[in-house]
Amino acid sequence: MQPLKFVLAPDSFKESMSAKEVCDAMEKGIKRVFTDAVCVRVPMADGGEGTLEALVDATGGKKMTRYVTGPLGEMIEASYAILGDGKTAVIEMAKAAGLEIVPIDKRNPLYTTTYGVGELIKAALDQGVKQLVIAIGGSATNDVGVGMLQALGASFKDKNGREVGFGGAEVGRIETIDLTNFDSRLKMIGIEVACDVTNPLTGPTGASYIFAKQKGADKEEIKQLDEALSHFAKLVKRELGIEIDKIKGAGAAGGLGAGLVGFCNGKLMPGVDLVVKYSGLEKKVVGANFIFTGEGSIDRQTQYGKTLTGVAKVAKANQIPVIALAGRVVTPIDELYKLGISAAFSITPEAIPLEKALVSSKVNMIVAVENICRLLQLYEK
Repeated sequence: MQPLKFVLAPDSFKESMSAKEVCDAMEKGIKRVFTDAVCVRVPMADGGEGTLEALVDATGGKKMTRYVTGPLGEMIEASYAILGDGKTAVIEMAKAAGLEIVPIDKRNPLYTTTYGVGELIKAALDQGVKQLVIAIGGSATNDVGVGMLQALGASFKDKNGREVGFGGAEVGRIETIDLTNFDSRLKMIGIEVACDVTNPLTGPTGASYIFAKQKGADKEEIKQLDEALSHFAKLVKRELGIEIDKIKGAGAAGGLGAGLVGFCNGKLMPGVDLVVKYSGLEKKVVGANFIFTGEGSIDRQTQYGKTLTGVAKVAKANQIPVIALAGRVVTPIDELYKLGISAAFSITPEAIPLEKALVSSKVNMIVAVENICRLLQLYEK
């Protein structure tokens, strides 16, 4: 009898385990029961936090660091990655312009910039990559990617002919766009953007009114930011003939989605679809008996573009049972069963405080997987 093949394709468990560590724990649990099992590790993510690390681990890639301009204009250390194929770079915009790296008392999208994101893109281009994957969740900015574009050579001047500064407020002062020195290498590569929102750039459901409050803007500032983005969209249409305002997802990351599509020919895609693609999950599940996946919490939101849905889609297409594990499972989850999840389990064995659950998550994962495998062993017999 041939050894069973398990594909381990979990997301990270936030504040507890990276996706790679979840794979480690799952494999230990499996090997306690099926000692000769073949375990194929495919760390996953949904295009948000942890995407860079997951794809590095899944492809045997390399993580790189650079000093770039942070969201407040200071120099910070940020990372990007070259995947195992040597041709694809992954950039998480949050590494250079994320909300979590801005102190709470200094958060204000009127002033924060995406300049460092452009510097990371330039560093990747200098490595000779042919493809960029850019994850744009978790931003601290509302500058429609103007900072990023300036770092890549674009020029945005005010009515006096002076280059505008950093931040969402400066976007409203732009009167001319000059792409003479814009990095020409961007025309020769593909750019895929992990984006899980469909918000337009402006208006009541746009970048400013929906997302700027959580980035530190008050009611009047939100209005100012929306007006600035609207002004910029009209300018781009007039000068470049590109309509960025109504693109689905243009409002992602404070309008960075619009900047990447309008100026860099980026293609917006669901984050988990990109991770499935670049991790090679579809090829790696061939011949598998079971797929184990998981994330910190399984609930109603899980069905909307999260890692489990992407894994379940691949599993269903290949008719492979997929077992999901999480720190907690909030019922009902009937929709997940329809999507392809065969069964879902909480790894938490008793009612304990969150802090204790986080600390003991690795052990709990090992034990939970072992017990599942003991049931599977009965089935195999």
